[in-house]
Amino acid sequence: MKQRVLGKTFQKVSEVSLGTWQLGNAWGKPFDLDLANETLSAAVEAQINCLDTADVYSGGLSEKTIGSFYLNKEKPFVITKIGRRSNPHVEAAYNYDNLLSYINDSRKNLKQDKLDLVLLHCPPTAVYDNDLVFEALDDFVRQGLISNYGVSIETLEEGYKALKKENVAAIEIIFNMFRLKPTEDFFQKAKEKNVGIIVRVPLASGLLSGKYDLNKTFSEKDHRFFNRDGKSFDKGETFSGVDYELGLKAVDALKKLFKTDDLAPIALRYILMFDAVSTVIPGASKPEQVFKNVRATNLKPLTEEEMAGVKEIYDTYIKKTVHHLW
Repeated sequence: MKQRVLGKTFQKVSEVSLGTWQLGNAWGKPFDLDLANETLSAAVEAQINCLDTADVYSGGLSEKTIGSFYLNKEKPFVITKIGRRSNPHVEAAYNYDNLLSYINDSRKNLKQDKLDLVLLHCPPTAVYDNDLVFEALDDFVRQGLISNYGVSIETLEEGYKALKKENVAAIEIIFNMFRLKPTEDFFQKAKEKNVGIIVRVPLASGLLSGKYDLNKTFSEKDHRFFNRDGKSFDKGETFSGVDYELGLKAVDALKKLFKTDDLAPIALRYILMFDAVSTVIPGASKPEQVFKNVRATNLKPLTEEEMAGVKEIYDTYIKKTVHHLW
């Protein structure tokens, strides 16, 4: 497994890491502890040394599963996110006492005295202008509760605000073949600030896997069913905000470009073509998905023609509907 440095953490992490949302009951499926542990075992076998989780993933089940699994094993670098437990989820909820409570809960769940990297979990935009929030995080570092902090963002506007914060070590962002705006300027600015980039939603909620068609159905508890219009949370989290049928047309064009129906490893390899990216965190709900994801690290680099082809498909099908939104 190739490794890259994660920004100001100076930690070397696997360039393909593991998103652990699915360790809970994501996609509307019940939690299966045995399967979750088998998935984490696959990550160890694949030499993945970085996991991404959050305190809200199945009410802490994801964090607790990670904490228990690695109790007597070599621990990976764990990124966890906090803040979304607030109800209502508003700027005022990001106060010192709440943040401290969330951090202590995550420390307990993960069985870590000091958390490796804590990200604010897509907070309201106003939070980025609230210096008290970042002063609190600085204080938690001084107390030895966390080693590093950063943010998980929805929009590049938020990303640019985060880059102005001196001690932000890393930013988690949606980036994939259907979300190219970060390549225009943001990645370069992040490199200049030595801020690591963690890429989430790399397969656009599975759309870029190449497995879906118009006959595909999703469970009513699956956000790919109920959140296509952003009724529950930011629309950009579901299929990267791309209309499903339009996305399928673009996927067909990508299949022709790469002469394959199995797009997932290519879509991940595309992301790794950008040296600003520290790690990409595709999710997995079973071991075979972990092994499929890490195939991307062994693919040869995409050619200039292939990179240009992805851009042309984006410009033709996707850009008009999403580029201005995030």
